[in-house]
Amino acid sequence: MSANSHDNNKPRTAVKDMVFTAMFAALIAVCSIISIPIGEVPVTLQTFAICLTAAMLGWKRGTLAVFIYILLGAIGVPVFAGMSGGIGILAGPTGGYIIGFILTSLIVGFAADRWARKALPLAISMVAGVLACYVTGTIWFMVVTGMGLVESLMLCVVPFLLFDAAKIALAVLLSNRLSKVVNL
Repeated sequence: MSANSHDNNKPRTAVKDMVFTAMFAALIAVCSIISIPIGEVPVTLQTFAICLTAAMLGWKRGTLAVFIYILLGAIGVPVFAGMSGGIGILAGPTGGYIIGFILTSLIVGFAADRWARKALPLAISMVAGVLACYVTGTIWFMVVTGMGLVESLMLCVVPFLLFDAAKIALAVLLSNRLSKVVNL
């Protein structure tokens, strides 16, 4: 293969990376808009979208997609739960969960890259990633609200465990199936 033909593939790969990164950032935003309030923290499909994004794109592009989503929300684009946006959301009680998505993406994306999107490592990494998000978000929630650990967990984590388990199962299933038909 000549050097020139190799150079022609690089821009196509860069454009493909940008397109898929933007598409998955948009998917996260769409999955965030639909929310069911059940207390301070609403039920959304954000965790599903974050896990699927990282599983499909890997840690670099997946984390970039999550970062773009957070940046859009931070500057005021209404991409957070309930069609909200702005730096105030990140500084508010649930902002730590949004920032925790970066950790989720890194953990899941690393596993996807390392173990070629195999179901068991992905499932374990998604559980670990969501746990990291819970920890980050709950600590921030406690700082902002002044609530104790048990009360914060009962309000912000326990009601979501079954929902998040279902979202993880769906993300593992879809990423495993999609990876066989979509070349990312």
